[in-house]
Amino acid sequence: MIARALGRRNRFKKPERTARPLWRRMASMIDWRGLAQKGALLALLAACLAGLSWALNRPVRTVSMDGSFQRVSPVEIEKAVAPYLAAGFMSANLDAIQRAVASLPWVDQVRVQRRWPTSLRVTVVEQTAAARWDDSGLLNTRGQLFVKVANHVPPELPRLSGPPGTETEVARLYLSAEPRMTEAGMHISALRLDERGAWEMDLSNGITVRLGRNQVDERIDRFIRVSAQVVAHQLNDISYVDMRYSNGFAIGWRTTATPAPAAAPKHHDDTDA
Repeated sequence: MIARALGRRNRFKKPERTARPLWRRMASMIDWRGLAQKGALLALLAACLAGLSWALNRPVRTVSMDGSFQRVSPVEIEKAVAPYLAAGFMSANLDAIQRAVASLPWVDQVRVQRRWPTSLRVTVVEQTAAARWDDSGLLNTRGQLFVKVANHVPPELPRLSGPPGTETEVARLYLSAEPRMTEAGMHISALRLDERGAWEMDLSNGITVRLGRNQVDERIDRFIRVSAQVVAHQLNDISYVDMRYSNGFAIGWRTTATPAPAAAPKHHDDTDA
């Protein structure tokens, strides 16, 4: 009797559920329909973007150029830009085009822009030559040697020279001294730095000023303040003015019959110059 009762009781007992695998439980929690809709939307968006890019990336039809073009010719710019135009309007590498144009002689600054729908605009600023470097080089207003061998060197430019690698240093002193000399009614026609570090400048009136190696800026100011007054009255007789003294200056005369010295320096402070 007891066994039958237990049997009948077990018939109404719910069977135990077996645990489902983890991957099935995770799959049941994923919104497959939502993912499919989002995927379709992304695919549609990518297709639209690709179609738009294809539509915009038309061949470049024109290249417009802005600039003074006194030293740089439009033909040179066209040749520099040409290899990059096959990529199309949107794919054209503007940075590469800018570098190609900037590598041309006499080009200082370049700006490249896209102009809808199929044009590029190239704006060029040419270099400004501030001085010659040795016989055929050209320095800009920042003291950079932008042309090592120029076909045409403007003769009115001052001539700067010095050991290799000193271009910026020499140009910096010239750009600093020339405005002061101009204010005093003189101009620098040449400025030299020798291997020992000694400075010398030629004036447009034919007089050479020896500055030495030390306190060069102070000596230029002293020349303008003191010795230039003497020089102005005897331009045809003076060959050079030696400012390498701490308490005066010396004058070298062109003729053997020299007037009395304007200053009597006692100490030369560039002993080996």
